[in-house]
Amino acid sequence: MSIVIKNADDIAKMRVAGKLASEVLDYITPFVKVGVTTAEIDRLCHEYMRDVQGTIPAPLNYCPPGYTPYPKAICTSVNQVVCHGIPADKPLKSGDCVNLDITVIKDGYHGDNSRMYLVGDVSAPARRLAKVTYNAMWIGIDQVKPGARFGDIGAAIQKYAEGAGYSVVREFCGHGIGTKFHEDPQVLHYGKAGTGPEMKAGMIFTIEPMINAGKRDIKGMSDGWTIVTKDRSLSAQWEHTILVTETGYEILTQSEGTPERPDSYAI
Repeated sequence: MSIVIKNADDIAKMRVAGKLASEVLDYITPFVKVGVTTAEIDRLCHEYMRDVQGTIPAPLNYCPPGYTPYPKAICTSVNQVVCHGIPADKPLKSGDCVNLDITVIKDGYHGDNSRMYLVGDVSAPARRLAKVTYNAMWIGIDQVKPGARFGDIGAAIQKYAEGAGYSVVREFCGHGIGTKFHEDPQVLHYGKAGTGPEMKAGMIFTIEPMINAGKRDIKGMSDGWTIVTKDRSLSAQWEHTILVTETGYEILTQSEGTPERPDSYAI
């Protein structure tokens, strides 16, 4: 494992990319409502990136080994979709829960974040899952400081999510990020405190827990990208890109519309 320590220039450019990624989510928020298709959300986001920001959507044509090129600019994961949902022509309906995952490239650097959107009249259990997942992300972020171990992040998230009656997806995780979309380390959302690599100032990575209302088991769909819960239970996810500083952490994916840190983790 080779974890890149970013220099001052890298960090400055990652701040720009992170803010731009968050601003895409700010822009699209009023459009996420009953009747809109995820394909339309994708089109709007792509045009905003290209025409307003001058950014490149990192997912478009992204093709890691064993995959076919991803066909859209963003990921839209609705209800039981855990991650990597491909935008399509099906309209959102009242009660849907959708994660929008946005990664932009600006001057060769990646900014990566996602938010949950609750469409129309959403059930109390779905709202609770989204809230617990948001809290879980922040509980993971709270562990970030020089000298801490990456296992501390996963252990804290797992304890909180399972304590709320949910399960943590194991097959997908956070990751280092910079001039590459995915770098070392892998940032697991489960595990044992005190294990894993040591965090050092200048490391940049995502924390993006995927929490299921039912069991943690998942399966892939025939499109080669979409991942769903095996038991069809709801799944939720939130994501920020994090910089380890000399004294703690900095959230790089922040903008005017970023949801605030929770006052309390009580549920």
